[in-house]
Amino acid sequence: MTSEYLQKQFGLDGQVSVVIGGTGVIGGALCDGLAQAGAHVVVAGRSEERGQARVQAIEKLGGKASFSSVDATSRESLQQLLDTVIGEHGRVDSLINGTGVNSATPYLEITDEELQRIFDANFMGTHLACQIFIPQMVKQGGGSILNIGSVTCFLPLSRVYMYAATKAAILNLTQNTAREFAPQKIRINCLCPGFFPAEQNRKILSPERTESIMRHTPMDRFGLPEELVGAALLLLSPKAGSFITGTAIYVDGGFTAMTI
Repeated sequence: MTSEYLQKQFGLDGQVSVVIGGTGVIGGALCDGLAQAGAHVVVAGRSEERGQARVQAIEKLGGKASFSSVDATSRESLQQLLDTVIGEHGRVDSLINGTGVNSATPYLEITDEELQRIFDANFMGTHLACQIFIPQMVKQGGGSILNIGSVTCFLPLSRVYMYAATKAAILNLTQNTAREFAPQKIRINCLCPGFFPAEQNRKILSPERTESIMRHTPMDRFGLPEELVGAALLLLSPKAGSFITGTAIYVDGGFTAMTI
């Protein structure tokens, strides 16, 4: 009975979920979680090798998945992604916008080219995908979008100036589009991770930087990618999340609650 109730509340049986950025660490964990909740997951990203590996891992666990190549900074590529999904499945129930790049360049040394690269990957990728997928969701009578933000949506963070600015813009975009399309039964929310470093990022974190992060994280550790799945299922679920739109959920070990 308990299992049936939870599946009814948080399950995604029969749904089609597109995860842009699904070839990454956080996006990959979200793909796994959505597939285990019953969705057919379209793993979308640049790297076919990583994408196909994620599909095989999901299928090995009994889930359903497929890979589709996409450049999230290209309107044409995103439109082709949507056309492919509709051609194969007839609908798209949920979309996760999870692409993103970062940079630790000191503020006065940030070039116009670097700013444009970060802006395109983070904000424009999310904006373009929303513009392209929302009309299809309107046409089919509803859907859910989850944009990946950051704790920097709410608090400024040193050494990641342009990243923080684009993530704050994503939160604002989330709130505005959620208000605009709620009457069409489209829910749009923002999931804001704290510090979830991949192995390659851990290697470049200085001991001083890590110590500072831990001082500001009450749970005194980094997050694990799979710890984002529960919040994502809540926000994407047509049952449990049915009255949630325009909001942000911070999964950060208490980082945004820390003062002194």
